[in-house]
Amino acid sequence: MIHPGQIVLFSFPHADNVGAKLRPAMVLGKLPGRFDDWLICMISSRLHHYVDGFDEVIRTDARDYSKSGLKTQSVIRLGRLAVIDAGLLKGAIGEIDSERLGRIKANLANWLLGS
Repeated sequence: MIHPGQIVLFSFPHADNVGAKLRPAMVLGKLPGRFDDWLICMISSRLHHYVDGFDEVIRTDARDYSKSGLKTQSVIRLGRLAVIDAGLLKGAIGEIDSERLGRIKANLANWLLGS
């Protein structure tokens, strides 16, 4: 069952709409309504894409790294969001802890509110 904070695999399209790559993504939450649509954000191992105060880095020494299912330290990129139908998910590989999920949601909410 899909839930917020879960790390899933999804075929994210490239920004230029040419091709896609199977990569990890983090589930932010289910959208309201009768459809099984979920808001997810991309995860990348390219730490140089990190945006301070917005994105979240999962380092190999973090307490939730081992249960994340990630192969290396990675950045959760809030600037790369997607709304997808649950049927497009390729499966779950792990999850982050609720404290990290709360920070991520707060960063996104603060940005949306213009703070």
